[in-house]
Amino acid sequence: MGPEPLAIRVPVGEGSHRWTSRSTRRRVLLVVHNVTSAGRLMDLVPLFHDDFRVQLLVTSTGSSAFQDGVRDLLHELQLPELPWEQALSTPVDLAISASFGGELDLIQGNLSVLSHGVGYTKKLAQPGAGSREPGAGSRDTRSPGPTHAPDPEAESPEPTFGLSPEWLLPDGRPFVDGLVLSHPEQLERLARVCAEAVPSAVLAGDPCYDRMLAARPYRDRFRRALGVRRGQRLVVLNSTWNPEGLFGNGGGRDVLPGLLPRLAAELPLDDYHLAAALHPNIWYGHGPGQIRAWLDRARRDGLALIDPVHAWRQALLAADLVLGDFGAVSYYAAALGTPVLLTADGTDVLDTEAPLADFVRHAPRLDPHAPLLPQVARGIEAHRPDPAPAGFVTSAPGRSAGLLRGHFYALMDLPEPTVPASLEPLPLPPYTPRRVTSPLYVRTRAEGTDITVERSAGHPPGAFGDAHLAVHEETRRAEDLDVADVITRDGRADDPRLGGPGTWTGEVLRLHPHCATAVYVTGPGTCVVRSRAHGTYRLAAEAGAGTEAEAGADAGADADPAAYASALHAWLAYGGTVPARGIVLRAHTGGGAHPFRVEASG
Repeated sequence: MGPEPLAIRVPVGEGSHRWTSRSTRRRVLLVVHNVTSAGRLMDLVPLFHDDFRVQLLVTSTGSSAFQDGVRDLLHELQLPELPWEQALSTPVDLAISASFGGELDLIQGNLSVLSHGVGYTKKLAQPGAGSREPGAGSRDTRSPGPTHAPDPEAESPEPTFGLSPEWLLPDGRPFVDGLVLSHPEQLERLARVCAEAVPSAVLAGDPCYDRMLAARPYRDRFRRALGVRRGQRLVVLNSTWNPEGLFGNGGGRDVLPGLLPRLAAELPLDDYHLAAALHPNIWYGHGPGQIRAWLDRARRDGLALIDPVHAWRQALLAADLVLGDFGAVSYYAAALGTPVLLTADGTDVLDTEAPLADFVRHAPRLDPHAPLLPQVARGIEAHRPDPAPAGFVTSAPGRSAGLLRGHFYALMDLPEPTVPASLEPLPLPPYTPRRVTSPLYVRTRAEGTDITVERSAGHPPGAFGDAHLAVHEETRRAEDLDVADVITRDGRADDPRLGGPGTWTGEVLRLHPHCATAVYVTGPGTCVVRSRAHGTYRLAAEAGAGTEAEAGADAGADADPAAYASALHAWLAYGGTVPARGIVLRAHTGGGAHPFRVEASG
């Protein structure tokens, strides 16, 4: 995380009144534990926008084991940062935390705590009892403990994090002035185990979920931003950071290393788009560079890594299926109506009375040892949304901004602004087209000008049709190029390093005698193809060219241009010829027909 900042002198600190341009009536301190909690606090900043009476401050407790990434998030907030010791000695009117841990009870001001997940669901031993990460919701790992699912009727051996006397009454009395809950179900559990904290509880919804609800109309935009093409299904792999999660190798199981290459081999590349949204504690705990190193093959096979702070919600909204575990993201996905297949249940980690635990007990599972394509397809097609998760995520959908601001301003004893409270819309992520550099096994079947194309980064069971090997020029293994039937490249048509499509395709055929077709992808729907036996062609996605009955399927081509090139390669091999006026072929892939025009290029 880097060295702790020096004590600040503006806008608080010794003699600060001499240096501040504006005096304010209230101070609000955002208390950060790790990147996960910082992300939830960032949701709340807009509630104080445009209020010249309030000065925002931020601090980090330093108590979390996960400190990497915190400094970057604090820099992004661009608020005056107090070292923790200065924060404890500085009177504030309101402190807001999205986790427990650290010396929160020593803060000089009213303290409000909200969850950084989907309510309070996970068990964690009391502070100082050998537990690992306050606020992260994982078991004490001093001994392995049982790995089987517990009896739902049995009493939890550990307290529920954030919803038990061990966390709420460290000295036998409440220290939180406002315990934000998102649903009365949490209040009922609180009343059963810690009645002393009930007076501080406030039902104020879930701002994270509300931002997703507000962004649902923009699902197609999020899909396009993630490089998902028309007809493709987006499968999002999600893992919480617990060793028993999908990414973990605890509990005597390690599913992910074997699952990833099988997904790439068994799910056709043009029908399915794979992405991974990992918990920030995985991303920053092991290091982004290490995550990329571990997932290098998967990334070359086409797996997209999702920003764990700024884009996971957009990916969730864009998903057709989530392969998840017992983390909050799986429950959010179910609440949004998205199909979820669990790859790890972690029932011994959860409060057995929490709705998430009930969801985990009954959610469908992915069998990692059985054929994957039928399970994934069935998980999407047979899904019927269950209203229970949406009902338990929040009792006030769409209303958290107003409820939270009212709560915060009441604790500050300050009249609310007259304008309605609102949250920031989820941003549109940067456009990140999929880039596959692993060799692709391509199966084709032609009927007239219709060519069915199925590509995958492996030999799937039950493959059909004639086959050829397509290899990206930036493959990890240079020897793959010596056996490739088709070699591809993507870049700008005027890239001087490559000499343009004509120069590059000619060079490739000279360098690799076995290669029959060289493909230079110039844009999202265009490429230049040089066939050793047939000449050079320009391929471009075409708007609907079918009959009126087919117009729905042919509303416009939206497939990978390299798939068009493989279709042309196969069509020419089957004896097709391109007339002088050009021709429109149709690649059947990605759940539909994609017409593209082929014209001879000088």
